[in-house]
Amino acid sequence: MQSFFNFQAHRTSYRQETLAGITTFFTLSYIIIVNPAILAAAGIPKGASMTATILTAIFGTFLMAVYAKRPFAVAPYMGENAFIAYTVVQTMGYSWQTAMAAIFISGVLFTLITLGGLRQWLAKSIPRSLKHSFSAGIGLFLAFLGLNDMGIVALGVPGAPVKLANLAKPEILISLGGLLFTAMLLVQRVPGAILAGMASTTAICIMFGLAPLPVSVFSLPPSIAPIFMNIDMKGALTWGFAGVIVSTLVMDFVDTMGTLFGLSSRADLLDADDNLPEIEKPMLVDALSTVAASLLGTTTAGVYIESAAGIEQGGKTGFTALVVALLFFLALFFSPILTIVPPFAYGPALVLVGMFMIQSITKLDFNDYSELLPAFLTITLIIFTYNIGVGITAGFITYTVIKTFTGRIREVHPGMWILALFSLTFYLFYPYH
Repeated sequence: MQSFFNFQAHRTSYRQETLAGITTFFTLSYIIIVNPAILAAAGIPKGASMTATILTAIFGTFLMAVYAKRPFAVAPYMGENAFIAYTVVQTMGYSWQTAMAAIFISGVLFTLITLGGLRQWLAKSIPRSLKHSFSAGIGLFLAFLGLNDMGIVALGVPGAPVKLANLAKPEILISLGGLLFTAMLLVQRVPGAILAGMASTTAICIMFGLAPLPVSVFSLPPSIAPIFMNIDMKGALTWGFAGVIVSTLVMDFVDTMGTLFGLSSRADLLDADDNLPEIEKPMLVDALSTVAASLLGTTTAGVYIESAAGIEQGGKTGFTALVVALLFFLALFFSPILTIVPPFAYGPALVLVGMFMIQSITKLDFNDYSELLPAFLTITLIIFTYNIGVGITAGFITYTVIKTFTGRIREVHPGMWILALFSLTFYLFYPYH
C-alpha cells in the first residue's frame, strides 16, 4: 500500500493520511443531509436521495484514490444541486427526471473531451495569475461558508445584504470557542487540530442540547429504486432546454478546474509551471462521477473544496481519499452517528482552511494590472455571487479582453480564447430567473 501510493516520495505515513481522510470526511459529511434536503424541493424523495448521495461519493472518491491517487474527495456539488432544484425544476418548470438528463449529458460530454485530451490542453492554457486567484477565491469562499455555518454572518437588508448576527446566542459562542480552540492547536502544531476542534465542539453542543444524540447506532440505507436511472432524455433533447445543459456543462467545467488548481496549489502538487501533472486523471474521475451521479439520481459530482481540510492535516496521496471513501461506505449503515456533527462544529474548520488558502494572493503580480484585474474579479465574484463558476468565467473573459485591447494579444494562449468563448455562452444561456 505504501508503494502503491508512494508514501516515501510524498513524505507521509498511514497515520498522517488516515487523520487527513477522517478530517476531510467530517468536514464534508454535511452533504449526506444537506444535498437530499435541497433536492427535495425538486420532488426527489429524501431517503433515496441520501443513498444516491453517499453512493456517488463512494464511487467518485474511491476512483480518485486508486486511479488518480490524489487526496481529493468527490461528492455531489453544492450550488449545482440548488440550480437544479430551484431554477430548473421550481422556476422553469422542468421535471427532475429531465434535469437528471442534463447532468447525464454533461457528464458524457466531459468524459469524451477528457479522453480526447481537450480538457487537459485547456487547463494548461490558463495563466498563472488566474490559477492563483482560484485558490485565493475558493479560500475566501470557504471562509464565508464557514462564517455562515457558525451563525456569525446573517442576512441583512437591501443595500447591505449581510450583517453581524447576535453573538449572544449560545451556539455562536460555542462555535467561536471552537474556532479559537482549533486555532490554538494549530499554532502549537498539534496533529489532528482541525478534527480535534470539530469533535470537541460537537461534544459541547450535545452537552448543551444544541445537537441531538443519535437516535440509533445502525440503520439500513433507504432504497434507491424510486430514482435509479430515472432520467428523461426525450425532454432534455429540446432547443428550449439547451440553456440548462450549457449552464450545467460550464458550471461543472469551471468548478472542477478551479477547485483542482486551488487544492493542488495548497497541497504542493503543482509543477514548476503551476500545472498539475496528470491532470487528466482527476478530470476523468470528475466526468465519470457526474455520469454515475445522474444514473443514481443526484446532481453533478466533482472534487470538493472541503478536501482542503484534510490537506491541511497532511493528506498528500490517494490513501487520504481511500479513507474518505471507506467512511462514506460506513455512512450507509451508521448515518445516525456520522451525521450528528452540527454546522457550528465544522464551520470553524472551513474558516481556518480558508485562511490557509488565501496565501496564493502573494503570488499575484500587483504591478501588472492586465494580470491583477482578472484575478481580482475572479476572487471577488466567487465570494460575492456565492458561485465559483461565475468568478472563474468572469476571469477568463476579462483576461482575454484586456490583453487583446491593450496590445498584448500575443500573451493570450489559444486555449484561453476557447475558454473565454465557452464562458461567454454561460452568461448568454444562463437562465436568469
